[in-house]
Amino acid sequence: MASRKSRLTRMKVLSMFSVVRGYNIPIIALAQYLSAIFILAPEERALDVILDLNLFFIVLASSLTIASGYIINNFYDAQKDLINRPKKSMLDRLVSQGTKLRVYFLLNFIVFLLAWLVSWRAALFFSAYIFLIWLYSHKLKRYPLIGNLTAALLAVLPFFGILMYFKNFYQVIFAHATFLFLLILTRELIKDLENLKGDIVADYRTIPVMFGERTAKAVIMGLTFLTVIPVFLLIDVYDVGYMDIYFYSGMIVIIYFLSLLWKAENQKDYLRLHNILKFLIVTGVFCIVLIDPSVVVHGRKLLSMI
Repeated sequence: MASRKSRLTRMKVLSMFSVVRGYNIPIIALAQYLSAIFILAPEERALDVILDLNLFFIVLASSLTIASGYIINNFYDAQKDLINRPKKSMLDRLVSQGTKLRVYFLLNFIVFLLAWLVSWRAALFFSAYIFLIWLYSHKLKRYPLIGNLTAALLAVLPFFGILMYFKNFYQVIFAHATFLFLLILTRELIKDLENLKGDIVADYRTIPVMFGERTAKAVIMGLTFLTVIPVFLLIDVYDVGYMDIYFYSGMIVIIYFLSLLWKAENQKDYLRLHNILKFLIVTGVFCIVLIDPSVVVHGRKLLSMI
């Protein structure tokens, strides 16, 4: 009996981990720290950035906000997820909707306390961030383009929070942010193609639902061409160290992505395209260290000297 109960508890923990997409949270936190060290505050000693308690609170608050965002998004998407992701949906349903909401409110309360420890401005920022995530999940994601733009904005807002904390408004930062924003926006449109059946049933008025797959593909192609602008600036105008290797390679990946786009016809094809963009985004996180790889090569000794 106890063994069965413990198995059920483990399954519920796994279910909640699936709901909050726990595998994404550490990557987002790492991306924030690497961005702070190499892009947002390059003049600061790297060790000081790592040991900054207020920065830790901001990163932790961002991670918990994103986790709560996944919960509320899962709450509103329960119907269409049964169609688009039946296996994941069955796992997610091991935790009741009531429990999900209680965890959602608890996480948001913790976020507000963490942000308040930093400043009232941080508390205001995260309160607005939480509200915008709820508004997106409840309403905005049902509308063409507005939902996609909001989703991409929500994805880059945690980095904007760190930018406001360090108060460094270098042009190179906005070039990085534009490239990331365009990749995420493109991925959101691919997700709309991937989730087309569920979106039709749930009455989501996305671009593929309203205007068809061909139009959605044309918009995606236009967005991928736009990524050339920030990439050109980052390679040719600004100093990004050895990270230009990533951007050159990224352009090759994007060309491959476009070659597959027009051949894509079903959910499996769109999932493949989604994973290519996700790979490009995650790889970009780790490649941030190429801006100054000596920080990694020489380790802690160099960190204390920067």
